[in-house]
Amino acid sequence: MSGPIDMRGKRILVTGGTTGIGRATVRMLAQRGARVLTFGRSREDLDDAVAQAAQAADEGGGSIDGFTADVATREGTDRIFEQVDASLGGIDMLVACAALGAHPVHEMEEDAWRYVVETNLVGYIACTRGAVLRMDAQGGGRVLLVSSISPEIKAEGESVYAATKAGIEAFATTLRKEIADKNITVSVIQPGSVSTPMQECSDEDKAEAIANHEMLHAEDVAETIVFALSRPEHVDIVNLRVEPRLQKTS
Repeated sequence: MSGPIDMRGKRILVTGGTTGIGRATVRMLAQRGARVLTFGRSREDLDDAVAQAAQAADEGGGSIDGFTADVATREGTDRIFEQVDASLGGIDMLVACAALGAHPVHEMEEDAWRYVVETNLVGYIACTRGAVLRMDAQGGGRVLLVSSISPEIKAEGESVYAATKAGIEAFATTLRKEIADKNITVSVIQPGSVSTPMQECSDEDKAEAIANHEMLHAEDVAETIVFALSRPEHVDIVNLRVEPRLQKTS
């Protein structure tokens, strides 16, 4: 029986790797020897995340490179895959987690809610397309999309956000059938409440929620992502839901 996949040398694109779950994932993958490429909209956040991941890479023999880009735009997506080709020379794994929170649709300006949809859903689809085209040409790969439990719990105030995450899950389920013959796996991770900048509560409130087992650390989800990516070649993690022990569902 084959064992877990060794992350050393794997060429991995992590979208939205400057904050939250993406940032923790970049650090863990670099520490396990992967060649990681990431991006974000903020140069300050990017520089900080890359510096932190570089320390982890030094420990594990991996590497980290980063650049600024906006996944919500076509120009941004083109730039992302120009960097993939130039920096990595291909792609073995995609981790898509660049996303924005949102308010109820009737409380958002037109441009604001459309930008969330472009980032959370269209950006995922565009990055997956770019990755799949390259993986198909090289003989296989792994796609992992970070979704949410929001489409299932349908909490008040999350109409736009839940719609984008439901779209991701429908996209992944259908895509898996479409590329079943290409040696490319498609996994969806569905986190519950996580302590990230997306949460609008204070740092003190987040710390209390974690202490009460009502919220996860970003690292908890990052460990789940690394677990899914490293399963043996014959194993496909289809959907994996991870919540704090006392997840609030309404």
